[in-house]
This record gives sequence, C-alpha cells and structure tokens, in this order.
Amino acid sequence: MYLNKAFIVGNLTRDPELRALPSGMQVASLSVATNSVWRDKDGNKKEDTQFHNIVVFGRQAETSAQYLKKGQQVMVEGRIQTRSWDDKTSGEKKYRTEIVADRVQFGAKSGASAGGSFAGAPDATAEGAAPAKSKGAKAAAVDTIEYPSEDINPEDIPF
Repeated sequence: MYLNKAFIVGNLTRDPELRALPSGMQVASLSVATNSVWRDKDGNKKEDTQFHNIVVFGRQAETSAQYLKKGQQVMVEGRIQTRSWDDKTSGEKKYRTEIVADRVQFGAKSGASAGGSFAGAPDATAEGAAPAKSKGAKAAAVDTIEYPSEDINPEDIPF
C-alpha cells in the first residue's frame, strides 16, 4: 500500500495568486508558513519556520483567491508532488516540491485569536465557500441573544 498525504496548518505568507491554464482551468498558488517550537537539552527555546508551496485547481482556486489573505490561518490537505523543468537562462534542471491541494479550509483572519479552531469553519470545496467568521465574532453574537423572560407552556407547542 502507498500513501501520499499531507496536512498543513499554518499562516499564508502572501495573498494567493490566481492564474488560468491554457485549457481555462483556474490555478491558485499559495505559500504557507508553519512553525515548530521546542526546548533543546539545555532548556533554551528553539524555533524553526518552514515554508510550503501550495497549488489549488478549479473552483477551489477561485474561492481561495477570493477569500484568503496574507496572514490568515489555513489548513491544506493534499498530496506532495515534485516537478522539474529545464531553466531557459542557465540550462540547468530545476525542481520544485509543492502540495497539490485536495481541500483548503479557512481559519481565523490574521487579527483574530490565535487559538481559533477549524471545527465548523467553511472550506473551499468544489461547491465553493463563504468567508470564515472569527471565533470571537461568533461568541459575541451568542452573548447578545435575548431570551424571553416568560415561561413556555409545553401545551402551547404545536407538535
């Protein structure tokens, strides 16, 4: 059995770039940064940042380019692919490893709380998606609900 699956959760380093293939299919290019933080054997804090190139095709590409912005949190699910080409200027062979996205899920905007979750957040699937609301905005809406002060009589319920 073979498996080529990648899950990346990080922040966009730039706005998505949307282009079209000669066939007319839309392609979006994203760059996502992920951080790792740990302590070495002496107890010193160490941090490492990795940058991932993401490619999104079709309707997901259009939706991602429309709603995603630099600094926004995103989760990408896809497969790792390396492609190669001959550089026209130097004549040498170039390589690029990227993640071809099957699914892009929007996270919190850059100004929202960093502890935001992806549960219930819209994702960019073939059907498209609306922009994600931040966790803080959702909580504020719940806090402003006015509940009736009167008791509800179960006999008044029509079912």
